[in-house]
Parts: sequence; C-alpha cells; structure tokens
Amino acid sequence: MMCYDNSEMFSWPIDVMANDKPLTLTSPTQRQGSRFEHDAREFLQAQGLILVAQNWQQPKVGELDLIMLEKGQAWSTLIFIEVRQRQRSGFGDAALSVTKNKQNKIIKAARYFLQQHPQYSDYDCRFDVIAYDTHANTNANNKNKMNDTNQAPLINTQAEWLQGAFIASAW
Repeated sequence: MMCYDNSEMFSWPIDVMANDKPLTLTSPTQRQGSRFEHDAREFLQAQGLILVAQNWQQPKVGELDLIMLEKGQAWSTLIFIEVRQRQRSGFGDAALSVTKNKQNKIIKAARYFLQQHPQYSDYDCRFDVIAYDTHANTNANNKNKMNDTNQAPLINTQAEWLQGAFIASAW
C-alpha cells in the first residue's frame, strides 16, 4: 500500500479507541504484559511515532498491541507492533516467540483494523516487533521483593526494535 502524505490528515483527532472498552487486567501475566507495552509505547513515542491505538481487539481474530503512525516527508507508514517479553531460557528469545502462526493472527487483525478505519487504508503498512529479553534478579538484596507473578523481580534489557520484522504476503 502506498499513500502520499496529506498534511491536513494529521489535524484529525486520533481517537480510534473511543468505542472500545478498556481492558481489565486481572492476571499477573496481563499486568506484566501491560507494563512492557507501556514501556514500548513510551520508547516508540520518543522515537517520534504517534500512537493511534493500543490493545485494539477484533473478537475471534486477535489483538494488536500497538498501532502507531510514522510520519515521513513523502508519505507516512502505519505500523502494527507486537510487544513481546520473555525470560531468558534455552527456548529462544522474545523476538523468536513471534511464530508464523502469531504473525498470521496479527496480519488478519490488521486487515480488520484497516476495514474498520478506512482513513488509514491508503497508508504504507509495516509489522514491527518490540522484544524485551529479561532475567530474574536473584540479588540477595531483592529476594524479599516480588513482582506481580510472585517471582523474583524482572530485570529488563533494553528494548530491541525490529522494524519490518515480518511481511504480509498477498497483502
């Protein structure tokens, strides 16, 4: 998809979440995921991206963690961002956890988003991943402090931003 930037489009209020219900984060895993999504959003906004939607859901299809707009001089790009956090292990890092099946779900949800929000239908689209590889802090001073999952606190590594992490075939 290709679109040339019309500057008046950026004066539109970006309020695609107005009709969406806020998520109720009940499990420790959901609360932890929300924290990493918040960190990713702040990181990307510091890079100049504009938040369009967060935790956008299409029932029975899937959820898009972040949808952001990257304004360019010639055209702008709508970016669908999957935020992943994994504790370091022998099973691979956070970026590798975005399997082909997960990619297909994200692509399908992105198609629904574009159908429901035609003002973005002419934008270039890209699929990015923000990956956080963490490890448990087992420092003796922190053993009594637990996180939401009643485990040792997680120590973040810096966010790894994989731009164009995967491509939607036959988009």
